[in-house]
Amino acid sequence: MKHRERVQVALNHEIPDRCPMQISFTPEFADRLREELKVQGARVHNPHGGGNTYELERAIGEDMLLTSVGWANSYYQTEGEYTDEWGVTWREHPYETPFGTGRYTEMVHHPLADDAAVDHYVPPDPNRPELYAEAENVLRNFRDEYWIVGVTVTTMWETAWALRGYEQMLIDLATDPEMVERLLDIPYQYHLTAAKRLVTMGVDMIWTGDDIGTQRAMLMSPASWRRFLKPRMATFISELKSINKDVKVAYHSDGDIYPIIPDLIEIGLDVLNPIQPACMDPAQLKRDYGDKLCFWGSIDEQHTLPFGTPADVRNEILTRLKTIGRQGGLILGPTHHVQLDTPMENFWAMVETITNTEYASVK
Repeated sequence: MKHRERVQVALNHEIPDRCPMQISFTPEFADRLREELKVQGARVHNPHGGGNTYELERAIGEDMLLTSVGWANSYYQTEGEYTDEWGVTWREHPYETPFGTGRYTEMVHHPLADDAAVDHYVPPDPNRPELYAEAENVLRNFRDEYWIVGVTVTTMWETAWALRGYEQMLIDLATDPEMVERLLDIPYQYHLTAAKRLVTMGVDMIWTGDDIGTQRAMLMSPASWRRFLKPRMATFISELKSINKDVKVAYHSDGDIYPIIPDLIEIGLDVLNPIQPACMDPAQLKRDYGDKLCFWGSIDEQHTLPFGTPADVRNEILTRLKTIGRQGGLILGPTHHVQLDTPMENFWAMVETITNTEYASVK
């Protein structure tokens, strides 16, 4: 099968030749992989698909290519300290692994921390043509072969608290609902504009969502999510499908979001991502919602990939195919970008097990 055909079959809840695969990696792991594969190309690697050359994704046999527009592209910009175009300031924090030094960027300044700043804030313009140059290139060069995903993650909540500050945004949820509405509308309007443009251009899927789950529960009450986020996400999905009724919409949230899955189905969601097995049982999700949802992810990035053995990785993938992947409806991949601490033998065990396992042979 072509890569895009494989994804289409899986999302129709049918059995493709093998399970579709999507893997992203941090810039540091991308450097290791580039060296391993002896691939030449640009050194900049955005795991969301902002500014990539796609040599790595194509070299390992991925089925989906990502192209990103939005605040999430601010995560990996420069070393040291920088302020992104939204006014959020980031600072580099290095960390050590057996395979070298990596870095994360953490926010150290929030431009809307003071209430008065909200009145005068001007967000970036989502209509700038240069934002969509990569999407044009990907669609022109790869759409016949690959499933193309327009990425507008950090759609509302994450960008809003980045602008406001995490603690203050949580306080606002309890004390100032009008402020919450104003703050959420800023990134919501931006990312909706971007997503509609990407659908009009011809992407096959829009990947949206926000991290609203922790390891054990949601980080806000389901009632708060239903009040502030659900109506906007319902409109988001309906507006995209009014442009192209066949476009698929994927929703991302780390952690345990079990209480709101019926709500996501109600408003038209197609695919849930990333299905962290340390937080939600993939097999139970399939039993409860597999007739209504497809799933994307489910390979454990917290334990199995960095700390397991190649045999552990293979066994987990086969388990996923037998459970959450039963009768299709699954795109396999790690539940986060592959981190620098992942042994290369575990990475290849993942890739080779997915690409070499015939779906029909899994019992």
